[in-house]
Amino acid sequence: MRTGYVSLIVPCYNVAATLQRFIDSVVEQTYPYVQVIAVNDGSTDETAEILKNNAKTFQNRNIVFTYVYQKNAGLGAAINAGLKHIEGEFLCWADPDDFFMPESIEKRVKELRSHPECGVVTSDAYFFQSDDLKRPVGKVSDGVEHSKDAAQFEHLLKEQSIFCTGCHMVRMDAFDAVNPSHEIYPARRGQNWQLLLPLYYKYSRVFLPEPLYGYVIYPNSMSRGDTSEERVMFRWDEHETILRETLLRMQMTAADRDKYLKYVHVRYVKKRFYSSIDFRDSHRMREQYQLLCDLHEDSDDIRELYRRNRNLLCKLIGKVKDVF
Repeated sequence: MRTGYVSLIVPCYNVAATLQRFIDSVVEQTYPYVQVIAVNDGSTDETAEILKNNAKTFQNRNIVFTYVYQKNAGLGAAINAGLKHIEGEFLCWADPDDFFMPESIEKRVKELRSHPECGVVTSDAYFFQSDDLKRPVGKVSDGVEHSKDAAQFEHLLKEQSIFCTGCHMVRMDAFDAVNPSHEIYPARRGQNWQLLLPLYYKYSRVFLPEPLYGYVIYPNSMSRGDTSEERVMFRWDEHETILRETLLRMQMTAADRDKYLKYVHVRYVKKRFYSSIDFRDSHRMREQYQLLCDLHEDSDDIRELYRRNRNLLCKLIGKVKDVF
C-alpha cells in the first residue's frame, strides 16, 4: 500500500469527448498523492489514445497511472477490474463525463483523517448542464433530507442518500474489512450501491457540505432513455437485482438480511405497480397488486389506488370496444 495515496478508479467507455477535461481536473488537484486507475471498457473511439497521450503528464505530476483494458462489460465489471489494482490508502471512483474541483481530493483526505471513526466521506456537488459548465443549476444535496446523518445505510437503500458518483472517498482499511475480495456484482450500473452499502452498514459517514465535484447533465444520459414502459420496468428489475445481489454478498446478520431483502422486494413491487398505472397497463397493475396482497403490503392507500384505476381502466377498455 502507498501510504497517503488516493486511488481513483475511472471506468471509460467511449468518453473521448469529455475525457481530457476530466483528466485536467485530476492533474490540477492540490493533493499530490494520487493513483489514477483508468479502465478502458472496450472503447471504440479515441479513449485509449487520450489516456496513453496523458501518461507523460501524469508522470510529470507524480501521479501513478495504471491503465487497464477489457472487452466491453459495463460499469460493474470495469469497477471490478479497477479494484484489483488499488495501491492507495483511500479510494474514489468517478465518471469521466464529470470533473473535480481543484481541492476536492485534499479536502476529503483531511476530513477522513479528522474522523477516524468514519469509513466514508461524501462531499456535495454541483449540477451543470452540458452546454454551460460555468453556472451550476443546483446541488446534489438539494432535497436530500438526511445528508448530515452519520448513519446512511437505510437512507441509501431507500434512495434518500447522496448517490452521485465522484462525491465519495473511502478509507481502504474499511473497504477491505467489508469487501476483502474487492469484487462487486457486475451490473452495468448501480455501482454506488454496491460499493457504499457494505460500508454504510458497518461504518459512519461524514458529510462535507462544500460542492467539490461537477456532475454534468447530458441530454442523452443513461437514465433519460427510460421513457417506455419496457425500459422503465427493465430499470426497476435491474435495480432490484443489484440491491438483492449486494445484500446477499454483504457481511450482515441473517435477521437483517431477511429484513432488507424483503424491504427491497416490496419497494420494487410498488414501483412496478405505480408505473403500470402511469402506463395504463391493467394486466401488470393487477399482477403487482396481487403480489402486494401476498406480501401483506396492500395498504389502504394502495387498495384505493388499485380500485380507482381498475375502474378507470375498465372504462377505457369499454370505450375502445364501443369504438370498434
